[in-house]
Amino acid sequence: MIASSHSADKKVYEIARLNNEVKELRSNFLDGRSRLMRLKMESAVNTKMKEKGLAPSVIPPKKIKVKSQN
Repeated sequence: MIASSHSADKKVYEIARLNNEVKELRSNFLDGRSRLMRLKMESAVNTKMKEKGLAPSVIPPKKIKVKSQN
């Protein structure tokens, strides 16, 4: 009887520990995802490129059409 009670308590503590770990990992994931989204924004990329002396092109891109050789 006492052994099963200790076993149950042990499992409850393990579940609580794992739940806390899941919350912490989810928080880290969300922080990383939001940081990535900020870095991917065009304004952030433009700022970084200006620091390196690069600027967006003023000439629009051209489409390249490849004809199949059938």
